[in-house]
Amino acid sequence: MFGRDKKMTLNQLEYFCAVCRCHSITKAADELYVSQPTISVALKKLEEEFHLRLFNHGKNSISLTKEGEDFYKSAEQIIRQSQDLHTQFSEMRSSNPPVRIGIPPLMSMVFFPRLADAFQEAYDIPVRLYEYGSVRARKMLESEGLDIALVNMNYYNIEKYNSLKMMEDQTVLCVSRTHRLAKEKIVTFDMLAEEKLIMYNTDSVQNEMILSRFHSMQIQPNILMYCSQLYTTLNFVRKGDCAAFLYSSLAANPRDFVQIPLDPRLSTDFGIIWKKDAFTPLRTSKFIDFASGYDITPYLPTL
Repeated sequence: MFGRDKKMTLNQLEYFCAVCRCHSITKAADELYVSQPTISVALKKLEEEFHLRLFNHGKNSISLTKEGEDFYKSAEQIIRQSQDLHTQFSEMRSSNPPVRIGIPPLMSMVFFPRLADAFQEAYDIPVRLYEYGSVRARKMLESEGLDIALVNMNYYNIEKYNSLKMMEDQTVLCVSRTHRLAKEKIVTFDMLAEEKLIMYNTDSVQNEMILSRFHSMQIQPNILMYCSQLYTTLNFVRKGDCAAFLYSSLAANPRDFVQIPLDPRLSTDFGIIWKKDAFTPLRTSKFIDFASGYDITPYLPTL
């Protein structure tokens, strides 16, 4: 893939993925500390090399084409493999092992990367973030594949772990402005019996909570897709004939969507957990102490 006759670079893929995450070239440039033209040139080179149109450019918006969505999935995989390779071999010679933290994929867009960056800058202790749903992250914590997990704390046996609550959010229904429910002030689960729905990945606590609500009302939901990528989810919702369950902090920014509260309300606490009655390395303890004093209010939704 990176042979002599190919021009694609990891930097180009990182720029592309940043635009996908931020939904904006400007925001991606700010996040990566590079100029907007640098990112624009990288995107153009990718499109020219693969003879693809990766983005649709609107007046005030940018969205992935179908080819762009497929390319995004592959690009993310390549970057993740590159990061894993670097981690594996750099840590062989390192006396400063990282704090390994699992985070739900969608919540990685709210505040946690900023917290991790601030901690690394303060202590010069590396942090490795791994995208796992809350259910899988807890299993990884048990097998010592992770030191800490950021999870949905509305789980039946959360008391088994040491924990620190960090934020509260609520699940809302996200629809396009042309959807038949767009003008509703609230939606109940019986109103969604026939709707095409997009759910979060199957290893999430949010899914269990939502499906439990449906099953208690003897409703079999019409689930169109399980997805962990916000960009893909919103592109499906943008078509106007389906709805997605999202946390309000993720549904607040896009201007062409409406977020509708659920009735009864579905609130969620997010926080970090770590093993009880087990040795906690000093680097992990330092991260926990740092997180407990870190101000995340600028990134929280208004509930």
